[in-house]
Amino acid sequence: MGSFSRIMKNIFDRTPSSRPVQQNKPKPLLTFSLQDNLRTITDAMGHSDDIVTKEIPIGKTGSIQAGLIYTEGLADTQDILEALMLRIREADLAPDIHSGLNPVDLLKDFVIAVGDVKDVTDFDMVYIAVLSGDTVILIDGHAKGIIASRRGWKDRGVTEPSAQTVVRGPREGFTETLRTNTSLIRRRIKDPNLWLETKPIGRITRTDVAVMYIHGIVSESVLQEVRNRLARIDIDGILESGYIEELIQDETFTPFPTVFNTERPDAVAAGLLEGRVAILVDGTPFVLLVPALFTQFFQASEDYYQRWDFATLLRVLRFLSLFIALLAPSLYIAVTTFHQELLPPPLLIGLAAQREGVPVPAFVEAVMMEITFEILREAGVRMPRAIGQSVSIVGTLVIGQAAVEAGLVSPAMVIVVAITAISNFVFPSFNMGISIRIIRFGLMGLAASFGLFGITIGLVAIVLHLCSLRSFGIPYLAPFAPFIVEDHKDTIFRLPHWRLFSRPHLISPNNRIREKPSPPSESETRK
Repeated sequence: MGSFSRIMKNIFDRTPSSRPVQQNKPKPLLTFSLQDNLRTITDAMGHSDDIVTKEIPIGKTGSIQAGLIYTEGLADTQDILEALMLRIREADLAPDIHSGLNPVDLLKDFVIAVGDVKDVTDFDMVYIAVLSGDTVILIDGHAKGIIASRRGWKDRGVTEPSAQTVVRGPREGFTETLRTNTSLIRRRIKDPNLWLETKPIGRITRTDVAVMYIHGIVSESVLQEVRNRLARIDIDGILESGYIEELIQDETFTPFPTVFNTERPDAVAAGLLEGRVAILVDGTPFVLLVPALFTQFFQASEDYYQRWDFATLLRVLRFLSLFIALLAPSLYIAVTTFHQELLPPPLLIGLAAQREGVPVPAFVEAVMMEITFEILREAGVRMPRAIGQSVSIVGTLVIGQAAVEAGLVSPAMVIVVAITAISNFVFPSFNMGISIRIIRFGLMGLAASFGLFGITIGLVAIVLHLCSLRSFGIPYLAPFAPFIVEDHKDTIFRLPHWRLFSRPHLISPNNRIREKPSPPSESETRK
């Protein structure tokens, strides 16, 4: 056991001893020679063809040379030609330069007509700016340059989310561009207290990661924990928000997701208004929300756009689907194997007749069908969209019918597996559906070994495990454990909006009230 523990510790240790020690090296600074600076930049970038360097004279006299560096495809080339090159060439700065004024400040204040302009003094900032789509302007005889925001790459337009569709509600979804995603959120929350912090993460990719929250509503302890966990990330590259999700989630081995992800701006806006923190990663349409609670994964944005009674019915249906997806195969195995006395005699005789020619036990039969369906589902996802759905549906029908006719499985087992699979698709969160699929196999094994007693032990273990989880310090099963009565108005049941006047107790402890209670009507006053 000791050697096994050491092996597992070495595998899952998040601070390996082989990590190189980071040394604070001095940053290479720009020189006074424009030619030397351009040569250093082109050499560092391997003389790449898409890195464009141009030398142009400042003003009509051309007494001072300037250099422009940008990346073709990331910068707006047309805008650079019209708003930078032409204006720099036509600028009449000779009198001001002869009078002793700094040409860098003159260009920045009077010539470059852009919104975001800042100084640069070292090569590292130059590399990051150029590879981020900005344009760098260097001037001969000065060891300081200008970074002008001229980004203009091609990106995917705002379209309807494909993973989280709704019948009623907004059709806008996040894109792969960070600034587009932040603008979609700001369109919904027009408040100066909506603050945004952006930092690059990844030693090589330098991916922009933004933290968005509402000052005055967010819990400062949760916000500081998010900052600390992001600051501890030391990795070569971040290519998707899934990297961030795994690196910042609570260090507990669990199949349940403790970070919520969505591609809907309205869902992120609703989470921010409740006091949560949004983490946006450049290059992905999926935004992270923390802290995440267990009930949050069974709530959809559409619940708040429908009437409260309709939304409550849908939520009850989702939790019913949770128990079906989790327990249906296990209950079938336990009842048909150990507890036949629980079935009515006609049903028991029918099931026995169906299983008469099946050569394997109910557990093996269920595992075979579940694995077959998982293979078909994964094949339907990976195949081209034009044929993926049809192949998965036809494959399921054909294989199921052929298995029944061949006597490998019983018709009842096909029905149980089909209902289980359909119930799994009811969950609004794809991550939670995967967790339930994983746990289902464990419960099937317990049911085959110990019957209903094994299922009970498995459910108790699952509940105890859920009670032990935390998401950025918040209990995962809140408001059930700990039991908070006032927060139950928006869990399994969704009460009317005029009753949702307070935010969750643990998520936003400082600013609880989000709506004034409605005054009594005239009829209530008369009574």
